[in-house]
Amino acid sequence: MFKSVNKIIKIIIYWDIIINSAWGLVGPVFAIFIVQKIAFNDPIQGATVAGFASLFYWITKSILQIPIGHYLDKNHGEKDDFWFSVIGTILTGLVPFGFLISFLPWHIYFFQIIHAIGMSMIIPSAYAIFPRHIDKGKEAYEWSLDSTLLGIGVGITGAAGGMMAAYWGFQAIFILTGSFTVISAFLFFFIKKEMVQKTPQIHEIFPSRPF
Repeated sequence: MFKSVNKIIKIIIYWDIIINSAWGLVGPVFAIFIVQKIAFNDPIQGATVAGFASLFYWITKSILQIPIGHYLDKNHGEKDDFWFSVIGTILTGLVPFGFLISFLPWHIYFFQIIHAIGMSMIIPSAYAIFPRHIDKGKEAYEWSLDSTLLGIGVGITGAAGGMMAAYWGFQAIFILTGSFTVISAFLFFFIKKEMVQKTPQIHEIFPSRPF
């Protein structure tokens, strides 16, 4: 499956699988966590907190992505893309550990904003690296490979997250999610030397990500 795929694309796919699968653990149980641990089993308050948590995440991410993407486009070397990807991934990985110590609604909002900042760094940078290095003539295959494998990973960890919450609680989920997300950031160092300093600008449409 990976025999004809170059090293940079392989690493980006591995990273994509790990970070999406890690957050796949959280997806199915996050609202339940808010109801039980933040709203103290009040479903109405829990729904309100979950709604505002989503608002803070998406508004922050939407505001920041465009100026960050514009900045990265002005610097055509990949050094800035590399560091934005690494730092953004690590920042995102710290968020689940923040959820561990959260007990008030504003705690969730704060860490959702941190999550959004991390993702607004990742999306324009990591997903700009991918199309620059995609193998010519295999564009559809390699995008499909990335999407298919991360989809399988998210599906499996989604089911696993539900069972883990039932048997081991939310702490185990947040620790695993944060740990694997941070670990995934270090995959970029395996391709640091292969990433060129200047590359031509390539316009691609990136598929949406589930996290």
